[in-house]
Amino acid sequence: MPGRHFLQIPGPTNVPERILRAMDRPVPDHRGPELPGLVADVTAGLKQIFQTASGEIALFPGSGTGGWEAAIVNTLNPDDRVLAFNIGQFGHQFAECAQRLGMRVDEVDLPWGTGVPAALVYERLHADRERSYAAVLVEHNETSTGVTSNVRAVREAMDAAGHPALLLVDAVSSLASIDFRFDEWKVDVALAGTQKGLMLPPGMAVVCVGPRARARSEDVRSRRYFFDWRPVLVEMRQGYFPYTPATLMLYGLREAIRMLAEEGLPRVFARHGRLADGVRRAIHAWGLQILCRDPPEYSNTVTAVVVPDGADADAVRRAAVQHLNLSLGAGLGRLKGRVFRIGHLGALNELEVLATVAGVEMALTMAGVRIPLGAGVTACEKFFLEEQLVPVS
Repeated sequence: MPGRHFLQIPGPTNVPERILRAMDRPVPDHRGPELPGLVADVTAGLKQIFQTASGEIALFPGSGTGGWEAAIVNTLNPDDRVLAFNIGQFGHQFAECAQRLGMRVDEVDLPWGTGVPAALVYERLHADRERSYAAVLVEHNETSTGVTSNVRAVREAMDAAGHPALLLVDAVSSLASIDFRFDEWKVDVALAGTQKGLMLPPGMAVVCVGPRARARSEDVRSRRYFFDWRPVLVEMRQGYFPYTPATLMLYGLREAIRMLAEEGLPRVFARHGRLADGVRRAIHAWGLQILCRDPPEYSNTVTAVVVPDGADADAVRRAAVQHLNLSLGAGLGRLKGRVFRIGHLGALNELEVLATVAGVEMALTMAGVRIPLGAGVTACEKFFLEEQLVPVS
């Protein structure tokens, strides 16, 4: 099909030409003289994106799943007790990862479409008189449901309970798109991947390690080799790695960091909020329901749209990709067939969002979901005009 493929899933996201050009080069010597300067640029830039002075960056070839494993095996011992929250498919899998690695996981099952309640965190930790919980696992942005949890409030609840547990946060679909404050929120480990807000292809796990987590990693007994971040942190301080790194990805990552710095993080976050609001206005104009129940928890990177009873969300997705070359996110786990997801993160602007909204309207109609055709586009356009689009410089 001619024309651009609209990749509007919540990751991988579209890779800008600047990043592709930065990666289009001969493969360098990963032990050569050009690596230290490249690694220094990347680590400094990532620390700014995580908003940290105390955290250190560890990079692993892999995905966010590898980031989960690195966070767990470097900070927890087998049989350590862990508090986790099943607020969606990835919150459940984060907990499952810890369980399979030998930890005793108390997984609190919550309605999908809600975030992690800070009051519940306080309640569970306050009741833990023996201080047996070693860590709390939290999804900052649950990609499967389009819900953003309040990590600041979670940390405040932990502090109010006077509990020493580590705070391990999955920021895969929020980093570089939604405000994330590693130091201010006293996060101990945060992890992400390159394929979402960082605008790169999949292939690298990005982990930010705080001082308490670094100290804990010296004492834990969990078996680890590839995901042992201790040699990674040591080598990266010198500009190299204890493994063969994804060298071309490093060049792309440096370019992505430059692009984000040029726009400015506050403007990046504001852009994502504006685009997400436009999508939500369109969904309301169609008369459809957003899965996320509480507007303050609406995600600015992905929205899960609930189809009416009797409709099939997968039929909407099939119509979109087969007839319009538009890819939408599937409903995962218990949401299969009930929702489709619109990704609105990374390298994206208002015109691309309007095209996506128009495509979703057509796909819904093709799949037999009755909506007022054109209503979503009109609502989205009106909102963007009211917001006075930022002029192109």
